[in-house]
This record gives sequence, C-alpha cells and structure tokens, in this order.
Amino acid sequence: MITIKQKGDFSKATGYLEKIRGVAKLSLLDKYGREGVAALSSATPLDSGLTAVSWYYEIERRNGTVIINFKNSHINDGVPIAIILQYGHGTRQGGWVQGRDYINPAIQPIFDRIVEEAWKEVTEL
Repeated sequence: MITIKQKGDFSKATGYLEKIRGVAKLSLLDKYGREGVAALSSATPLDSGLTAVSWYYEIERRNGTVIINFKNSHINDGVPIAIILQYGHGTRQGGWVQGRDYINPAIQPIFDRIVEEAWKEVTEL
C-alpha cells in the first residue's frame, strides 16, 4: 500500500495565478476601453467639439467582476451634454430638440468584439 501525505496548501500559488489572470484581463479591457473612447469620440455630434473630446473610461473591479464604464465629463449647468444629444431635450421656449442615437451604434461593435474574444477564450479551455 502507498500512502501520500501532504502538508500545507497551494494558496500562494493560486493567489499568484489569480493575480496574473486579473492583470491579463485588465490589459484586454484597457484595450477595449481605448477603442470605445475613440469610437464614441468620432461618433459624437460636433458643435464645439467639447463633448467629443470629453469621453473617457474607467475599469472597475467589484465582487469578482470587472466592468468598463464609459463616461463623458462635458457637463453644462448640471446637464450631461452627451446624454441630451443621445435622448433629446426641451428648450427654454418650450420646444423639443430630437436626440440622435449615436452612442449605441458606436459602442456596439466594441461590445461584440469583447463577447467574441471572451467566448473564444472559454471554448479553448
């Protein structure tokens, strides 16, 4: 009879591998974050151009998930300009300026590539 005894655990090795995996995923998300900002900037309707150059992204890690948040810092009198361009807005004279769906068509190809790459990684395991 053969008996194998093992003392300790692999927590340090497992922790290290998890950290490496997290860094690899963050660099991939960073790539898509930059692509998303470029797509949003080029699709943003231009007036002064300030809204188009105000796109940025943040990568957030929370509860075992990683999220890319695309944001726009152009705010005028408390109003996020990117949002009113997307959805429309009322005027001071009681009129309505129709919005233009520019965010979804610009960012959808980025989301599609993220899904495609994630699916490829999962199926190659």
